[in-house]
Amino acid sequence: MNAAGFPDQASRHRQVRSVNVGRTVLRVAAAAGLIALALITSACTRPVGDFERARPDATHDSIMPTVGGWRAKLNGEQVSDFNLTDQETEMHDRVWRFLIAAHSKDWFYDLAVELKRTRLSTASDTRFALDRYYKWLHQTQYASSRVRYATVLDDVNDDIATLPDTFKAICAVIEIDQQRALAARSRGSLSEKVNADLVARREENEANIGWFTRALDYRYQSYNYALDLLLVETPHEEAQPVDIRLGDLEAYVQAAKRRDFCGRVVPGSHQVSSGIIPSRYSTYHPDAEQVVQK
Repeated sequence: MNAAGFPDQASRHRQVRSVNVGRTVLRVAAAAGLIALALITSACTRPVGDFERARPDATHDSIMPTVGGWRAKLNGEQVSDFNLTDQETEMHDRVWRFLIAAHSKDWFYDLAVELKRTRLSTASDTRFALDRYYKWLHQTQYASSRVRYATVLDDVNDDIATLPDTFKAICAVIEIDQQRALAARSRGSLSEKVNADLVARREENEANIGWFTRALDYRYQSYNYALDLLLVETPHEEAQPVDIRLGDLEAYVQAAKRRDFCGRVVPGSHQVSSGIIPSRYSTYHPDAEQVVQK
């Protein structure tokens, strides 16, 4: 205190530091509570239906996202209070199957994905390793080594079967964001909160679309990696149709990277040839005029 009985500058600085420390303690305590709750709630895997599409569930659709929203706000992340449109809900449900792989014992980091989806943790998919799918195939016991190729083919076919509708769902959300922006401009001045929610929802949608694109590419790269190693480990002619379908899947991957979700993806035209796969593990011998294995 100074002579007039008012706090001096040093006292005010101590008070400010005390407030800041108090806020930090509260944030740490809140984060600890969120982590504890996450460990409890994340023990349950999100239920899925046909083609691994997400099914409604209170824990994963309400409780965990609510807690994750608190964590994101405490961390200074953009969080929108806008209600989800039907198109956004449809996109989330369809994209979900590309973010996990319930049939393959977490080779796709299912738990990490669920924590990120509900915003209980930050992004981690940029550090995913490509060999996990192959390791799962390698360690799974099959009656025949040829069945591993059939497994990869089934997985790729399942992805391709659901991609057209997934692209349509993403396209619809992109159009919704455009409509929101037009509506906001036509209404003139909006409250600061509404503008903040508008920006946050667009960023959330963009983040989900980017996540889907990375996940789709990760699947494609993982399948490719697995096929290359299977051709070394147990070479069989069953690799041929897998190689062809991977070419079809690549068309969707490239379209997603271009953000071409509203156009029509036309997978490449592939012809099944007899014998081995020249592009994978063989070369052309000019003298013998035949394809020979390396």
